[in-house]
Amino acid sequence: MLTMTYLQHRALGRADSRWPERVRRAVFASAAADGALINALRVEPELGSPARGGLPATVARRSGDGWRISGHKLYGTGIPALRWLAVWARTDEAPPRVGVFLVPRDAASARADGDGIRVIESWNHLGLRASGSHEVVFDDARIPFDHAVDLRAPDAWAPTGASQSDVDAHADQQAWMIVLLGSLYDAVARAARDWVVGFAKSRAPASLGAPLATLPRVQEIVGEIDALLQTNRVLLDDAAARADAGVPPDADASGLVKFTVTNHAIRVTELALQLSGNHGLSRHNPLERHHRDVLCSRIHTPQNDSILVAAGRAAFAAHGDAR
Repeated sequence: MLTMTYLQHRALGRADSRWPERVRRAVFASAAADGALINALRVEPELGSPARGGLPATVARRSGDGWRISGHKLYGTGIPALRWLAVWARTDEAPPRVGVFLVPRDAASARADGDGIRVIESWNHLGLRASGSHEVVFDDARIPFDHAVDLRAPDAWAPTGASQSDVDAHADQQAWMIVLLGSLYDAVARAARDWVVGFAKSRAPASLGAPLATLPRVQEIVGEIDALLQTNRVLLDDAAARADAGVPPDADASGLVKFTVTNHAIRVTELALQLSGNHGLSRHNPLERHHRDVLCSRIHTPQNDSILVAAGRAAFAAHGDAR
């Protein structure tokens, strides 16, 4: 949840942010004064992830000096604690515009006149169970006119239709998303590594008469784990340094970092489970939770198939037209 708030603040802090200055300052001030959190609500039951294309079913209608938002969102990470909801929606205009509408949580929760939001506490996931990523239903939630913070024609959101400024902003956002989310899942994998090292040092089967850590095969597995984590550290440190310097990798390159780091994190927990056996799968120990949590890394945009297709196209394009 904190990672998602950091990403939203990074986007708002860019000099080329499209958000109205008054709205940006309100979000920043609430964070500084109250620790207010913000996250994007994008995924829908019918649409799925908007990264795959398509218009959202969530609709914003002009009403007096503001907007009314109606729709249904899935995976509202952190919704029990969020102050600001950055909702992906379309207008009811012809043709529609698509973009971000900022719904203040306190205002949306005041349902005296029928406006508001409803949280369906449906989050029952394999991993990240404490994230509170419930469904959110908007029922004519009222927002001020300037809370339509970034509206564009649908084609303008596609990479081929974006301005160079938007391409640069996307690359910056992708780089920071990969650094933050990658670091999160890498840290989970490191916790799994630390647990299994402690387990191997303390576990001494009677048939062996010595700790598991004395076996060359166990040492080999832990060595493989450390090799995977060392690669992750190099990739994440490089991506963070480049983003800090204002020269982030392009979106395709950031995607490959995400693919590598998250797959390494999953492999680390798999190896740890292989080494620890039933002990690792027991809910009395943290390893099974670490494994469940890192599996969730696969669902974050960009997903593995999109990352690899983009990388393959880029490789062929470097040697001529790709069909």
